[in-house]
Amino acid sequence: MYKVTTITGLIALAALVAACSDPVGPPPTPELPRFAQFAPGAPSSGITLDQVNGTLGESGRILGKGFNPTNPHRGDAVVATFYWRGSAVIDSVVDVITDLNFTRVGNTYTRVDLVSAGGYSMATYVASNVQNFPDPNTDPGQGDILAVRAYLSDSVPEGGVTITAWTGVNSVAAFALGAHRSAGGLGSGIIAVGPGSIPIGDGALAYGVTMANPLAGRDPPAGFTRVGVGSDAEIVNEVDYLVHAGIGTVDPQWTWFFGTPSTWLTTVVALSPPLHLAFAVPPSTTLPLLTIQPAVQVVVVDALGNRVTSFSGQVTIAIGHNGGTLLAGTLSGTKTVTVSNGVATFSDLSIDQPGNGYTLVATSANVFMAESAPFNIGAF
Repeated sequence: MYKVTTITGLIALAALVAACSDPVGPPPTPELPRFAQFAPGAPSSGITLDQVNGTLGESGRILGKGFNPTNPHRGDAVVATFYWRGSAVIDSVVDVITDLNFTRVGNTYTRVDLVSAGGYSMATYVASNVQNFPDPNTDPGQGDILAVRAYLSDSVPEGGVTITAWTGVNSVAAFALGAHRSAGGLGSGIIAVGPGSIPIGDGALAYGVTMANPLAGRDPPAGFTRVGVGSDAEIVNEVDYLVHAGIGTVDPQWTWFFGTPSTWLTTVVALSPPLHLAFAVPPSTTLPLLTIQPAVQVVVVDALGNRVTSFSGQVTIAIGHNGGTLLAGTLSGTKTVTVSNGVATFSDLSIDQPGNGYTLVATSANVFMAESAPFNIGAF
């Protein structure tokens, strides 16, 4: 039977403290998340953690948890990681409202990674741009909590789930999910384990999760912020995250302190922010009223800097900083064009007034804007 408890946060830290202890010495102090800087007017200020909850000690053919007492926001991305012992597989993952009928909400949860070792399994699912639930849920006692459930092929004697919600992830599922990787095995003593390195883009989220049996202490990956930990008599887990500045790679490593040979599992998933615009061919100095040549081109790129050839929206261009010397300049020409193969080409732009330090600003719905480098209108 599905259970909705009143545990706040991921799972009470006290449960872990009572069950095991980390090594002697001061606990590590994770770095605060680092946010990429985007142009003014961007649709969000970066990916941030909205809500988190979780549970362990479940059994049967349903594993699930609700975002009690506070639902996430519509438009968030929800990441659900399930843990269980046994040979069962997950048939489906759905979200429900915790009313008497556990009414289906209808968001799509895609399995990102599944890893198994030593009779234990861990599977991570992602749903982007979640909708159709109460936001806010003003009275959790009335059964309006958003919950995520996994339906298993067989009954399991032990299991649970961590659910997290993230604001600022790309709302388009095809662009939200980045690279991901998992690994698992057996280890003993003090051992550093991880899923391996993945590429990650500017402003993207690295979601890292690990679990082990039996209970043991661990240190989080360097540079990651701990979301929370959970434990019961059999499983301990930890979720950590990092918002990456710049284009690069991330390779989370947890240091486990095993007293006996133990099973460990790890996963890392990258979730990307909205696409952004960039000037591939910036505006250049020209005379008043003459067409800016070569034609200005704006490209749509992802967090890794790759041109997104499948993007089919429109880009609008306008004067950002108006550098008119005597009068404010006016931009003429076709100022809204449809993107083709990831590129918007503005072939007939002109500005009527001479001046220095003009900039152009490119915008598109649900995409980070871009501002050009300064240019002049007047004598070369």
